[in-house]
Amino acid sequence: MTEKLGVMVCGHGSRDEAAVREFAVIAERLTERFPQWPVDYGYLEFATPIIRTGLDRLLERGVERVLAVPGMLFAAGHAKNDIPSVLNAYQAGKPGLTIQYGRELGIDLKMLRAAGERVQQALDAANAGPGGAVAPHDTLLVVVGRGASDPDANSNVAKVTRMLWEGLGFGWAETAYSGVTFPLVEPGLEMAAKLGYRRIVVFPYFLFTGVLVRRIYDATDRVAARHPDIEFVKAPYLNDHPLVIETFVDRVGEILEGANNMNCQMCKYREQFLGFEAEVGLRQESHHHHVEGLSAREAGGNDQGHHHDHGHAHDHDHAHDHGHGHSHGHAHGHDHHHHTHGHDHGHGHDHGHGHGHGHDHHHHPYPHADHPLGPRTLKEGA
Repeated sequence: MTEKLGVMVCGHGSRDEAAVREFAVIAERLTERFPQWPVDYGYLEFATPIIRTGLDRLLERGVERVLAVPGMLFAAGHAKNDIPSVLNAYQAGKPGLTIQYGRELGIDLKMLRAAGERVQQALDAANAGPGGAVAPHDTLLVVVGRGASDPDANSNVAKVTRMLWEGLGFGWAETAYSGVTFPLVEPGLEMAAKLGYRRIVVFPYFLFTGVLVRRIYDATDRVAARHPDIEFVKAPYLNDHPLVIETFVDRVGEILEGANNMNCQMCKYREQFLGFEAEVGLRQESHHHHVEGLSAREAGGNDQGHHHDHGHAHDHDHAHDHGHGHSHGHAHGHDHHHHTHGHDHGHGHDHGHGHGHGHDHHHHPYPHADHPLGPRTLKEGA
């Protein structure tokens, strides 16, 4: 008798109700695509159901093997650390349950086509507007990513920018970020405005709406007001574009095929990444256990990537293992088709402390927090 499979979509969560609803739609679309399996979803924080609740519901439906996928564009801390930690903790208390973890949406031709269609949608509307058509060569594209303390995830946004720039033939393109890293949106747009293009298209490379998307559009309006000679066009974010759904379907299929590997070659926890050498081998664990299911107000934070400095003790041991000499039976880490999702960085240490005591588990400080175009040097709302 074969195991009963189920699909679990794991999200971060948001204090924005519209974003939470849009994420739930992804699960609905996957239910349509996988009528043979139960499909559920959950969030790390700021929204319900939490991931454990979604897993409980799958078990209530008789699921014995969960195919879990992160509902995230790129693999930074949430996809690499926090979600695997929650899955590990849950599986540890459920003998006989198997949870297999897939990879992020990542750089994917279907995702790039979806992005291109969103940008083209905005261009078509602008060309039909009162300002008339503007040639692509007279148009500058600004792609805005989430921003992370992981340079690999940030560089993926820049790759999306280049692919859209070259694919659609814009005169120029730039990349900006909504937080955590640099350049932030407003200084990025001010730089772009200096390049002399008639039109600037601002495209949030985000799955869902929320505070950050609104801030991107608000920053666009502020810069546009200072540059009335330039037409600023706000492109829609990805949302449930059919090709986004197709990419989720592919990620579930990869788990079954054993091809669900994250990119370890450019992982700052495994290799010496320029400027981030101090983070090689850092033990990884979730920073969300104490805020699961809480609203932003209850948790005392927000959904912008600055709420992880919790200063609390963990009594979970869910190491995120990026190493070589472990029990996966291969020479390349991050093979997420194993059952425990352990990701050891392969350095054989845990930095001299265990879990369950009062050690504060802060994120490692971002090395460029004082960048003049970055997160700490600008006024709130910039």
